[in-house]
Amino acid sequence: MSGPAAARGVIETLDYHTGGEPFRIVTGGAPALEGGTVLERRRWAMEHADDIRRILIDEPRGHADMYGAFVTPPNDPGADLGVVFFHNEGYSTACGHGTIALVTWAIDEGIVAAQAGAEEVRVTVDVPSGRLACRARLEDGRVKAVSLRNVPAFVVARDLRVSTSRAEVVVDVAYGGAFYASVDARGLGLEVSPAHLPALIALQRALRPAIDASLSPVHPDEPELAGIYGVVFWQAEPDEPGADLVQRNVTVFADGEVDRSPCGSGTSARLALLDAAGGGPLSRGATLRHRSIVDSVFLGRITGDGPKVGGVPTVITEVEGSAFRTGRHAFELDPRDPLGTGFLLR
Repeated sequence: MSGPAAARGVIETLDYHTGGEPFRIVTGGAPALEGGTVLERRRWAMEHADDIRRILIDEPRGHADMYGAFVTPPNDPGADLGVVFFHNEGYSTACGHGTIALVTWAIDEGIVAAQAGAEEVRVTVDVPSGRLACRARLEDGRVKAVSLRNVPAFVVARDLRVSTSRAEVVVDVAYGGAFYASVDARGLGLEVSPAHLPALIALQRALRPAIDASLSPVHPDEPELAGIYGVVFWQAEPDEPGADLVQRNVTVFADGEVDRSPCGSGTSARLALLDAAGGGPLSRGATLRHRSIVDSVFLGRITGDGPKVGGVPTVITEVEGSAFRTGRHAFELDPRDPLGTGFLLR
């Protein structure tokens, strides 16, 4: 590390939550990630800054469900900022809840200026999976909600049958910035609820390697975007005013990590699957109200067709949610501490 904060052994962060899911933004005490693109900086972070990830994610400073990010320059002047996401297992390729929090932070801190009296601010963010066009809606000068236009989403497989110790599970797989399997929880006799969460976590840990072994999904345009990242356990919900379709989900990703939000990139993957159903429950431009396991909400919609990726049709999706600041922190690592960068109880 370099600079005065590092000399004191301090890592500074600003923390937000989006729909209940934490997002820890590193603001001081970390080295500038090296590389010409976000993907290159992600690689550099894996090799040279992983101790910082562990200090901020692992116990006793974090926990197994903590999430965070390094802020970086964008790939080129066409974007406002870049970001490298991290979690309990490593570094993700996409994070919708994190992007919403990052845009909120950038406006809160004046990194992206909001004109006096403006009702909307446009912010462009480079993430490992691509470039995201975001719109922040303002109310009384503060960010009320952020919508992100995601990278092209597409379906990889439908009705894939995977054997587990619980049962044979039927899964659909789609890409929304990362690869997600989708499973109808009620089809397994489960519910998207805290009471059934231990069973859903155990099932994700069984399904993820099995689906990877069966499909080995890789993005046709970028081999670093590969592998099943999470499993979206979903269920249909009763109709609600202002929504064309309501579903509840919990996304379990990385090493059994539970997303408290409705999962932004997972919502894009779900939208791709709903669109591919053909005459299914959600038409173009209609609103999906995606509820999380803690009852927070993202709004999702399909805005149109995207460019083909590896010959596969894609859709362009928008996901909207709100983020709120939860704290400002200065974390330290005492060199005498026998626990070092920390540990995780999963």
